[in-house]
Amino acid sequence: MRVVLGWHMHQPDYRDPDSGEYRLPWTYLHAIKDYTDIAAHLEGQPAARAVVNFTPVLLEQIEDYANQIQAYFFSGQPLRDPMLRALASEKFPESPLHRRELAAWALRANRERLIGAYPAYLALAERADTLLADPQAVPDEAFLADLLTWYHLAWMGETVKRKCVFVQELLHQQHAYHASQRRELVRKIGKLIGNVIPRYSRLANAGQVELSMTPYGHPIVPLLIDFDSAREAQPDLLLPEESYPGGVARARWHFEAGLKVFERVFGRCPHGCWPSEGAVSEATLELLNEYGFRWTASGAAVLGHSDSGASLAAAYRLNGEGCTCFFRNDELSDRIGFQYANWHGDDAVANLVNTLESHARTNTENIVTIFLDGENAWEYYPANGFYFLDGLYRALSDHPLLKLTTFSEALEGGVPIRVLPRLIAGSWVYGTFSTWIGSPDKNKGWALLTAAKKVFDRVLQNGRLNQMAYDDVLRRLALCESSDWFWWLGDYNPQEAVADFEMLFRRHLTALYRYLGESPVPELTSVLSRGYGQPSAGGVMRASVDTVE
Repeated sequence: MRVVLGWHMHQPDYRDPDSGEYRLPWTYLHAIKDYTDIAAHLEGQPAARAVVNFTPVLLEQIEDYANQIQAYFFSGQPLRDPMLRALASEKFPESPLHRRELAAWALRANRERLIGAYPAYLALAERADTLLADPQAVPDEAFLADLLTWYHLAWMGETVKRKCVFVQELLHQQHAYHASQRRELVRKIGKLIGNVIPRYSRLANAGQVELSMTPYGHPIVPLLIDFDSAREAQPDLLLPEESYPGGVARARWHFEAGLKVFERVFGRCPHGCWPSEGAVSEATLELLNEYGFRWTASGAAVLGHSDSGASLAAAYRLNGEGCTCFFRNDELSDRIGFQYANWHGDDAVANLVNTLESHARTNTENIVTIFLDGENAWEYYPANGFYFLDGLYRALSDHPLLKLTTFSEALEGGVPIRVLPRLIAGSWVYGTFSTWIGSPDKNKGWALLTAAKKVFDRVLQNGRLNQMAYDDVLRRLALCESSDWFWWLGDYNPQEAVADFEMLFRRHLTALYRYLGESPVPELTSVLSRGYGQPSAGGVMRASVDTVE
């Protein structure tokens, strides 16, 4: 039986639309931890295969971090990420508020796995808890230096901790980190980030990895095209009063811009596309065909809604034509994302492999798709999932019944393809779009975006913008169309995450108005949503789940 392991690398654009300052650090933290570790596991097992999907807006941020850290050391240009800037500083800011903010940020890590694994870091975190509970307390220089250093050491990939002598020395030192060591740690971070894209390129050149992409800004393409697609799976869903104007053209822009970024970065054309959030519709498949993609993938519930008797272990083409559709085995993917983190690594590997062997012996079809975020599950595992991933790749790389492969290899190898007579629009989450539309807060977000798009269309029609400004506002609109803002709008979400994302969404929309030469609507000064939910468990296919810890 063919087994496809797919890792989806996705972070929205965390840069402030005016200053270019990073508002959230998750891109570089996942780069030094998860993107680095997954590459290392594949490098260590030459017989292993995987599909790795990158969003173009993430690739741009990886490049930006690598370039800004290099510029900091070569020409003294300031770092545009507050956490990196603080780590590299010889002296911390005098502002008590700023110091308290840095201390609070240095606690935004999984308390059990990233903080609790290191007694020295845990002791600092407990001291920080006490300090932050006192509104008058201010962290001193030595305390901040140690806390920020440990924050970055904990976020390092396990393969880095095992191989890098400098990181090992810092881990052994435990406290009293001086400025030169912290600067050297920033240099090491820059090298790790700068190597992410070359490492995956080499893995692709060696045939171990198939690289695929997502439309540029990670939009929900079916919703851009037609809000009513959400009612195919949920007929009674409450939708915004107006559909998004010009959505088909916007979807095409995301595909075209995404392809340009991908081909520039990797020097190759992708054969496959994991659409944002696995969101598909028949109209989306038409666009995938138009842009020449050989395969796409979505969730099991989409297949179940479309054909209740269909097998997950098969590949499909709508009406027997065009782009081949694979469907994620949600049960197995979610075991990795949600269950195995608390298992012994060997037991988790044995459980997954035994299940796959059972599939191979009893299934007439012959492909299993396991696809999940490449980022979020691992901080809930011991050692960033090292034992599980190492054991899994070893077990599957030379197995008599199970063959690790990629989607393109499966197609070339003659995987059987069934006809899908219809496709009910949906995503990997419940097979619906309810995570992004249909609640009052989410619909309000869409209404604000729709209003901004109307202004955008009017300004472009008037021809007021020169070519440079025109290209700039096209990209700025794309960032406003990201699915991430709508994911986090909703009272059921954790408050900290909602505050981060709804603020950044409003800032992007406000900046779009200004760059169009128009006044932002007053509603953008008001908070759209406040979260009251509990933090999620690991493994949600969500690039920014880190913010809820």
